Amino acid sequence: MDSVFLDLIGTFSERTDIGVVVFDRTLQIRFCNAFVTRLLGRPLHELQHRAVGEAFPDADTGRLRELVAQMAPGNPALRTESSVPLQFGVYGDDVRERHLQSTLIAPCVAVDETCYVVFLCEAADTLGLQGQRSSGQLDGIDSRVLQTEKMAAIGQLAAGVAHEINNPVGYVFSNLKALSGYVQDLTRIADAVDAASSLDQLRELKQSLDYDYIRNDVEALVRESEDGIDRIKRIIGALKDFSRSDEEEMQVADLHRGIDTTLNIVNNELKYKAEVVKEYGELPVVECIPSQINQVVMNLLVNAAQAIEGFGRITLRSRQEGEWVWLEIEDNGPGMTPEVINRIFEPFFTTKPVGKGTGLGLALSYNIVQKHHGRLEVASEPGRGSRFRLWLPIRQAGGVMLAGAASGSGEAHAVWREQ
Repeated sequence: MDSVFLDLIGTFSERTDIGVVVFDRTLQIRFCNAFVTRLLGRPLHELQHRAVGEAFPDADTGRLRELVAQMAPGNPALRTESSVPLQFGVYGDDVRERHLQSTLIAPCVAVDETCYVVFLCEAADTLGLQGQRSSGQLDGIDSRVLQTEKMAAIGQLAAGVAHEINNPVGYVFSNLKALSGYVQDLTRIADAVDAASSLDQLRELKQSLDYDYIRNDVEALVRESEDGIDRIKRIIGALKDFSRSDEEEMQVADLHRGIDTTLNIVNNELKYKAEVVKEYGELPVVECIPSQINQVVMNLLVNAAQAIEGFGRITLRSRQEGEWVWLEIEDNGPGMTPEVINRIFEPFFTTKPVGKGTGLGLALSYNIVQKHHGRLEVASEPGRGSRFRLWLPIRQAGGVMLAGAASGSGEAHAVWREQ
């Protein structure tokens, strides 16, 4: 399995209270994050290449195999909450038994094989939440479920990001091998300066080694390698901006930079599906939690790409209106009926076939927009694509912050507001 892919999964999952286990088609473990290794009391190297059933003796591996069989490579995550939840008993250094419950399984196509990522939350009985539950406890559970959806989306994207990184790494490595040969030839020429009896002898050596070609090609190889390293740096920078999972404080942010960061992350999802057109306006900096707004943009971009049949177009727009700004993502896909629009923000609602959607992406987006005292507007009709517009106040305040919603002729609209 590609090491870059596993490194990316590890980077994203280490600072979370959700278990992440990556396994292959034979249910052999390839990766566990710190949350899991801490509960098991075993380091990662002791778990790698062991069967899931060996690390988790109580796991229903038969059902796990059935779920894997349902998922085609490249499909979005498969929900496992229906019927009996998939349980993983943990017996670590902790005296009491702890139960982990799977919420999502995501297939990911790495460079050389398909693997599967299972996301685990502590079950209610472990948390002591059987019977009466407080609203705070329920909020905590809901937060973990939504965080799991974010991790599933990132798991899906990590394979694409690994591919994006592997391309420049490949040609930089190839260039270095060529440069190594050129350096040896240039060293021979340099050493010959002291030993040569005449300039004609030096000229003959340079001609035999094709010095003029080497000189020109070295410059080209260095420029190409610099471009490759810059590309990797941009991707890594985008990952760092996007993966600030502990960022919970409001701060002023450049929304356009956040959109561009997210575009770098989802590039592999978009480039084969749609042309991306930017129609940015002038925006001030906005008070928000940047990583969460990036998550909303990512969900809307991926949804737009998945909605398009064949190759289409996704248009990004932004404007300021008074004390508000809006970001808009429009696709030229098949559009939605009014009945679908009225349900798209319901948790677990999806129009995708079984195994191809969790129905949590837009619910997560709605939750984030509420936190920011903003709103989402949706305009769509069958055959004419869909348009999602995210409104955010420029400055956060304690009161309810609303603006009127425009409507267009012949379109179905849905508006959600923080109350």
